[in-house]
Amino acid sequence: MARNAEVKLDEHSLITSKLVKRHSAGSSDTVDADELKERTAQLALVLDLAHQAFARKEPAGSIVERLAGRLHDLRRRAAPAVWQRLIPLAQQHRVAEYLMEDPFTRWSFQKPRGYSGDASLLDIYYKHRSAEGLVALSSPLGREIYAYTSEAASSAAGRERRNILARTVDETARRVKHAEVLAIACGHLREAELSEALSEGKLKRWVGLDQDPVSVGIVNRDLAGTAVEAVEGSVRGILRRAYTLGAFDLVYASGLYDYLPRAVGVRLLQRAMELVKPGGEFLFANFSDEITTDGYMETFMDWPLILRSADDMWDIIKAAVDMNCVEAQVFYGSNRNIVYGKVLKRGC
Repeated sequence: MARNAEVKLDEHSLITSKLVKRHSAGSSDTVDADELKERTAQLALVLDLAHQAFARKEPAGSIVERLAGRLHDLRRRAAPAVWQRLIPLAQQHRVAEYLMEDPFTRWSFQKPRGYSGDASLLDIYYKHRSAEGLVALSSPLGREIYAYTSEAASSAAGRERRNILARTVDETARRVKHAEVLAIACGHLREAELSEALSEGKLKRWVGLDQDPVSVGIVNRDLAGTAVEAVEGSVRGILRRAYTLGAFDLVYASGLYDYLPRAVGVRLLQRAMELVKPGGEFLFANFSDEITTDGYMETFMDWPLILRSADDMWDIIKAAVDMNCVEAQVFYGSNRNIVYGKVLKRGC
């Protein structure tokens, strides 16, 4: 492992379409002209069929489900560099006018907070009360599409991830009296609303670190008077050891690794383990390469992710830590759309 290799991080946000697309395209930008022509024709057919179905007023959920499945198949068949050429073609197709009626798709594509996967977007697929107004103001067609997109397997996996985070915090509080917890890239920290340990006052502190000042403000407003404190900070700052955070019984990064190239992910795990107390653990999650909404997310939602397998998660863990000093496990969520890595710190 090249521990001293330079890792270029985005100054404003690691969560950018440009960064992830550069990762997805690979090291070569060479595009086979014949394949591009063939895949462009296939894409046009897929999008035209969806547009015609909307025009016929077929059930919107069924239309989007078929569209997502066909885009997934096309994405898997196309060379990565070719697929990157297809994304803007899809976004410019007239069918997008229908799809942007969906508040979930529209928020993701327009990026009101300036980056992909922001905390308000998660609130939309969490079906959190803070997003109810946005959904209610959508058109009947938009709400019909949302009924599908919010129940797609990837969205269900995201809601389960929130439950897993809350459960992990509660398990930590049962294991350690006055437990200390750190959430890296905490967003709105909605898992805190589900934590029994927090509501029962069993935590010493739960620090939420996020580079978005809006998210930090919302956490501190909504969870005032609890053990939670949100502070501004970035992955770059963590890697540079720029913050005096102390040590924690649990450190986790739930929605961050989807955007981190391997080298950054390895370095972040190394730094996170420095913040973990002996006997404590680091938990991280990644959308898996088994999701089938990837094509739709990358095109109409402009939400590219770095998808990983269980083997990829093990690769990051083994590159980051001495396996003689930890206990580690990798596991999938119930529908295998998200894969988790957990590293327990032992003495050496």
